[in-house]
Amino acid sequence: MKVLRKLPLSAALALALAVPAQAQSLVELFESARSYDAAYQAAKAQYEASKAKADQALALLLPTSNLVLSANRAGIDYTSGTLGIPSYSRWFTTQSAALTASQPLFRPGNLVGYNQSKKQLSQALAQLVSAEQELVVRISQAYFDVLASQDSLDFVRAQKTAVSEQLASAKRNFEVGTATITDTREAQARFDLVIAQEIAAENDLRVKRLALDQWVGIKNATPKPLVKATELKPVLPADPDQWVRDSESTHPGILNAQLALDIAKLEIERARAGHKPTVDLQASYTGTRNVNGTAASGSASPDSHVVAPSVSVVMTIPVFAGFATENRYKETVSLEDKAKNDLEAARRNVAQATRAAYFGVVSGIGQVKALEAAEESSQVALDANKLGYTVGVRINIDVLNSQSQLFQTKRDLAKARYDVLVGGLKLRQANGSLKIEDLQSVNALLSK
Repeated sequence: MKVLRKLPLSAALALALAVPAQAQSLVELFESARSYDAAYQAAKAQYEASKAKADQALALLLPTSNLVLSANRAGIDYTSGTLGIPSYSRWFTTQSAALTASQPLFRPGNLVGYNQSKKQLSQALAQLVSAEQELVVRISQAYFDVLASQDSLDFVRAQKTAVSEQLASAKRNFEVGTATITDTREAQARFDLVIAQEIAAENDLRVKRLALDQWVGIKNATPKPLVKATELKPVLPADPDQWVRDSESTHPGILNAQLALDIAKLEIERARAGHKPTVDLQASYTGTRNVNGTAASGSASPDSHVVAPSVSVVMTIPVFAGFATENRYKETVSLEDKAKNDLEAARRNVAQATRAAYFGVVSGIGQVKALEAAEESSQVALDANKLGYTVGVRINIDVLNSQSQLFQTKRDLAKARYDVLVGGLKLRQANGSLKIEDLQSVNALLSK
């Protein structure tokens, strides 16, 4: 009778899926990436620059003052050609200090510019939020890519162990005359194939680990695996149109395009302001000290002090600028039309991406359930083929095929779970509602 040794599948998988002692969670690697990722840091720097630029625009509405100090020394050599008027030569010094101040009273262009700067600051904030959401998805994808590659390698190694057991059994049965050489050759061929798959899986894991290390700035980052039998929650709300409607008020891309339209409208007002007068309040206080007189004081050299305060209101009325203002207005009107179309394009793109992400997650959840059933069926089929091989109604290749199908199903199921988790994050990114709390909810599903 043919004898088949029990395949150590459970023990092999438990050993292969053991959690490293220094494994990092998804949140830990994300926090590391947030302080390391160049794209996110660039968006953060842009936001800080926009804050400073808004303060610069505000400065154009505030008063300005200057203190000017000067000292001048000059000489005069006067030769008189008139009888009775003596000639003289002397030096004199002029010292002056002037304090000036100016307060804009009516500058519509500057006011519009300040309102634009606040919109631009909001744009920078939307871009920062978008960069953070993109970082969440990117790190999560790289994180679960490593886990999927690790699972694939673990399953291939477990399959190699099972196939090696099957090969050893076939060789023993052939030696005792209870099996043909065909069983041995089939098991050897399957074993050689698994070796090739193991080499490919090892390289894929190496590449995925390098990618994760590059994103998070940590060498040899080791993700924590998912808790076994993780239950995936359904997508709520279960209406793709609701997700699309929510994106109108949450998606940073739509908000950015709406702000761009608002800025374009303000730019039209700024262009119109080119025809309007400007009014400034100006004040100055100037003090001058003349040491040894001045050039006009003749041969006498008395010291003198002059104080000259002044306050004035200055109105400037534009008359003609070579049609620059008119053409600037035409330009801003066209730019407003462009901003409107950009906003509509952003809405359409977000709606399409949100619907696609929604149905991707729903499909993924259905696929997980189908693969769970397939895993159970594959295990039953393997047990039946092992029993059939023992009693002689199944051949070696039937057992090998059942083993291969079971490991393939396990690998696909693990990856499908990862895809659903990442897909949920991508769905929230697609409609713009992704937050750090969503990442933490996924992190809670990982091993402690």
